[in-house]
Amino acid sequence: MYNPNDDDGVDSSKCLRQKMSDAPNSFEPTGNANRVESETALNDHAPLWKYVTKLEKIGKGGGNTSFQCNFCQQIYKGSYSRVKSHLLKIKGDGIASCSKVTNATLSEMHKVVEKAKFRVKQSLPRRVPLPTTSSSKTIGSSIGSTYYGLDLPSLGLKKRKGMSGPIEKAFNNGAKEQLDSEIARMFYTGGLSFNFARNPHYVRAFEIACSNSIPGYLPLDYNSLRTILLQKEKGNIERLLEPIKKTWQDKGVSVCSDGWSDSQRKPLINIMVVCESGPMFLKAINCEGKYKDKHFISNMLIESIREIGPQNVVQVITNNTSACKAAGLLVEAKYRHIFWTPCVVHTLNLALKNICSPSTHPRHDDVIEQCGWITKISSNAWFIKLFIMNHSMRLAMFNDHSKLKLLSIADTHFTSTIVILKRFKQIKQDLEQMVISEKWDVYKEEDVEKARAVKKKVLDEYFWVDIDYILDFTFPIYEMLRMANTDTPCLHLVYEWWVSMIEKVKLAIFRKEQKQLHEESKFFDVVHGILVEQWTKSSTPLH
Repeated sequence: MYNPNDDDGVDSSKCLRQKMSDAPNSFEPTGNANRVESETALNDHAPLWKYVTKLEKIGKGGGNTSFQCNFCQQIYKGSYSRVKSHLLKIKGDGIASCSKVTNATLSEMHKVVEKAKFRVKQSLPRRVPLPTTSSSKTIGSSIGSTYYGLDLPSLGLKKRKGMSGPIEKAFNNGAKEQLDSEIARMFYTGGLSFNFARNPHYVRAFEIACSNSIPGYLPLDYNSLRTILLQKEKGNIERLLEPIKKTWQDKGVSVCSDGWSDSQRKPLINIMVVCESGPMFLKAINCEGKYKDKHFISNMLIESIREIGPQNVVQVITNNTSACKAAGLLVEAKYRHIFWTPCVVHTLNLALKNICSPSTHPRHDDVIEQCGWITKISSNAWFIKLFIMNHSMRLAMFNDHSKLKLLSIADTHFTSTIVILKRFKQIKQDLEQMVISEKWDVYKEEDVEKARAVKKKVLDEYFWVDIDYILDFTFPIYEMLRMANTDTPCLHLVYEWWVSMIEKVKLAIFRKEQKQLHEESKFFDVVHGILVEQWTKSSTPLH
């Protein structure tokens, strides 16, 4: 919800005070009408009025009025609830969030609201009893008696009596601090991410514990979490997924399969079910010690199809490897109404791989002759990247000149070469400033020759011209890959995308070679042949 880039390094509290001082009729009331506005702005029941300027009241009764935001200067109509939703960026009240409110300003306004609530609560008449043994152990206050729409007393949970006054609160400060310390130690000693504190279930657990008396309750132990409660939650998730499963028979589903490795390098195969209602994870299969040939993959897919229901399955989507293709054909032979469809993203990645690494293409000689220069540019970029990142001194020099980081990306990642070259283009000036700096010249170590080679390549203008050319003619392929790599149904658009993409690639190449479209280009012929070859492999009747 918050965008840290909104702050731009400006003192938000100073900016807030400046905005408030510049706002007309906000803090300097003159006359009766302005005095009423000032009193309203200072009212603890509506503390955010002081951040807007009232213009005119709408109607004789009610709290609706026209107001102008002191930050974005937009004019709106409504009551205090709309002012609060606009300033605190609360959605669902029919008013746009203020785009000029920074994170620091938003935090300050939240504090103003909380302090106003506290003053209102403190101003209410109440008795101040002496603290008792049970009340001194009470931490927190009552937040209501419902959870997910359920009545807590009906579940056997009694609503805990809240603290009544400042004397009783004073006796509980020590217990609160002790509890805070224990929770903090749990995060530190357990290596938990601080982001875990934002988990809504973590927050709700403490809200329920603080607002209800549960005598004898003990925290969950190791075995309960990994056995009974895990099975219970699995059943809960399955019940939540039932509405999605009921829609399968209406329009059918696609069974998607993808291989990956976990943190322990175990080979796994995921089975996903995708339909109009959204994607759903079905299962993961551990393939450790098994030979993943066409028979193993086809049996795995057929078993999943039986679990889903053959009548509900329209197509099976896998990678475009030979084993997966053979497995898809076996599935089509068993179920005549089910189609095997290779993954479009994987197909495009193979096309880019054959273009940027021509040694992997079956037509080795022809492709290398026309695309070999791309491999050299890519190798030089990887060499520069590794030379900088593999030594702390060189990496420190780079960080002194660049705000962006050199990406660590695996060779097997989709469009890895294109991603690296895009980042190089973004940090071109930073690299040039680094290699011409005094620190780079003074730096002496065993890799002096490599340092000279890096400097020479970074300052070579033809190196950057070639990078621009590669990014230019591969951009249509990269763009189509990004459009296809989504959960949104796009099968009906793939054919049109392919035709448009090839035309854009042709325009980029012919523009660089300064040729007319009717002329011949050997480089485009090779690139076009690779793209058409991959399209032929991935084309299905569903396209």
